[in-house]
Amino acid sequence: MTKGELIDSVGKEAKISKASAEKAINAFTNTVMKALKKGDKLTLTGFGTFSVAKRRARTGRNPQTGKEIEIPAIRVAKFKTGNLLKSAVK
Repeated sequence: MTKGELIDSVGKEAKISKASAEKAINAFTNTVMKALKKGDKLTLTGFGTFSVAKRRARTGRNPQTGKEIEIPAIRVAKFKTGNLLKSAVK
């Protein structure tokens, strides 16, 4: 599903215009990004939890040359599914 298809679906489900649905989806994604940037955790009960994890620095290999390279530590976004979402997908 693309973002456009999501906007159409949300608009139909909520019985609102596509423009309103797009504003709502953009507001949601921006809010999630801001929360994760601050290091907060966002939980939607039953659906899932968005959080930030830290990946430690490590040594990797360049697949073309086989030479060792240093991969720096970074923060990554994580999503853990909730029970309602898990059971809906089964």
